Formats: sequence, C-alpha cells, structure tokens
Amino acid sequence: MSNSLRDQLLGLGFKDAPKPAQRPKQEARRLHAGQAGKPAASGKPPARTQQKQRSREDIDLAKAYAIRAQKEKEERIEAERLKQEEARLRREAKARLEVFLQGKALNAADAEHVRHFEYGGKIKRVHVTADQLKALNAGALGVVQVNGRYVLVDAATLAEAEAIFAPAVALKVDPDAPAADDPYADPKYQVPDDLMW
Repeated sequence: MSNSLRDQLLGLGFKDAPKPAQRPKQEARRLHAGQAGKPAASGKPPARTQQKQRSREDIDLAKAYAIRAQKEKEERIEAERLKQEEARLRREAKARLEVFLQGKALNAADAEHVRHFEYGGKIKRVHVTADQLKALNAGALGVVQVNGRYVLVDAATLAEAEAIFAPAVALKVDPDAPAADDPYADPKYQVPDDLMW
C-alpha cells in the first residue's frame, strides 16, 4: 500500500494538473516594455482581453435588463394612468346622469306591484303601479340605476340617459325584439295532465 492517492488517481486515468507555461525572458521583457496588447504567440488573446470582453458582455446584459425593467415600469405607469382616467370619466358621467335625472323620476309612492329584472348579474326589483307595469313591459318606460336606487323613467329620458352613461341603464325593454326561445317549450319538457305528485 505504498501507492499514494496521486498514484492511484493516475492509475485510474486521471491526468496531472497542467503546469503553467514558463515564459521566455524575451516575452517577459516585451510585456514589461508596453507591448502587452499584442496577442501571445499561441494565438489566444491575453487574459486581460478576455476579461474586458466578459465585462462588456456583462455590461451589455445589465443594460438590456435595465432597459427592459424601465420599459415595464413605464408600461405599468401608463396602464395605471389609463385606469385612473377611465375611473375619472366614469365618475363625471355618473354625476352628469344624476343631475340630468333630477325631477324626471316616475317612481310612485303607492306602487303595489314589483317588477323583477336582471342587472349586474343579479336579480333586482322596482316597485311600480299596474299602469306603469304595462308600460314598462311594453317598452314605454325604463329603469336607470342611480346611486344604488332604481329610477323609473320614460323612454325618451331612458335614451338620453343611455347616451350619457350606458352602464346605468338597468332595464330597457325592446317591444320589437323577438320573444326569447324558451327551452322548456319543447313538448318533451311538458308536464303531463295526469301526473300525480
């Protein structure tokens, strides 16, 4: 067991670490004399040139990341500005609509009927009289949402309110629209007369 670890590794096929090449005295003198910028006789650029290239690549990569980060920041700022501008326009339109609808509400205090409708993905309701219910279903009246209240207005006022702020129109019945297809109108869904519960 006189073999050292080095000998065992060499026996397994590992090679000795390469030794740095000895520079001749003339090359060393040339380097000291200021001729270091010339490539060595081996054809490889000096180590300093390689380091400069790496640092340039690192700088270029860092510049690219900085430019990309700046661009993303500008895009976020622009998106936020557009969002705030849109919110401001919505607030102004809602305020104009509120002023426009003052004194034009047809809601009756003695309304005994309830008209349900879908608005904002939920079922809402407005209280109306019997005549208002007929006019509402015929399209002569409509419903506008203002400050959480549902205001009953005539068709002309509804059209103007829609021009001011369309999302506020809660119920607009088109009398010329074809009746919606009822999927349960099919005879296979009809309940037989002799069915006993």
